[in-house]
Amino acid sequence: MGDLLLDIVAWMTTLPPVWAYGIILGVAWLENVVPPIPGDMVVVFGGYMAGLGLLNAPLVVLLASIGGTLGFMTMYAFGHHLGTGLLDPERYRWLPKKRIKRVQVRLQRHGFGLVVANRFLSGLRSVISLTVGMAHMNAGKTWLWSAVSSVAWCVLLTVAGVVVGENWEIVSSYLQAWGGVILGLMLLFALVQMLRYALSRKPTQESTE
Repeated sequence: MGDLLLDIVAWMTTLPPVWAYGIILGVAWLENVVPPIPGDMVVVFGGYMAGLGLLNAPLVVLLASIGGTLGFMTMYAFGHHLGTGLLDPERYRWLPKKRIKRVQVRLQRHGFGLVVANRFLSGLRSVISLTVGMAHMNAGKTWLWSAVSSVAWCVLLTVAGVVVGENWEIVSSYLQAWGGVILGLMLLFALVQMLRYALSRKPTQESTE
C-alpha cells in the first residue's frame, strides 16, 4: 500500500474533523493530477472513521466526489489546451489533423460513456480526462458525467470503509484485483482491434496483387 498512505491516515487520526475532511478533499483532487496518490484508500479510511463516529459519511462522499470531479476537470483543461496547440495549422504539420478532428467528432457524440466509467477504471483516469479534453468534448456534460461517476465510486468506497471497519486495508487488495481485471480487458480489447484491422487489410492486399 505504501508508506505515503500510512502517513496520511495516521495524520488524519490526530487532526480535528474539519482538517480530516480537508485532506479527503485535497487528496481526491490530487490523485487525478499527480498519480499515483492513494486517493481511493484515503476515502475508504474516511468511511472507516465515519463508522467510528469521527466523521460524517455523507460529507466524506460529498467532499471526495467534489475533489475527484475537480481533479478530472483540471486534467480536462490541460488536455483542452494541449489539443488546441496540437491542431494549430502552422505547427506539428506532420500530424494528420483532419483525421484527429474526425476522431474528436466521434468522441463528442459517443464518448461520454467513458467519462461516466472513468472512476471505475483505476489507473486510466488521468489519461481519460486528458483525452476527453483534447477532444474538446462539451465541458458542461463532462462536468455532469464526471460528477456522476465520482459520486457513485465514492459511495462504494465510503460504504466499504464503514462495513469492513478496522480491516479497511483489505479493500486495497480488492482494488488491485479490480485494476488487474480492467487492465486485462483493455489489453484484450486492443488485441481484438488489432486482429480486426489485420483481417480487414488482408483482402485488400490480396486484391492488389
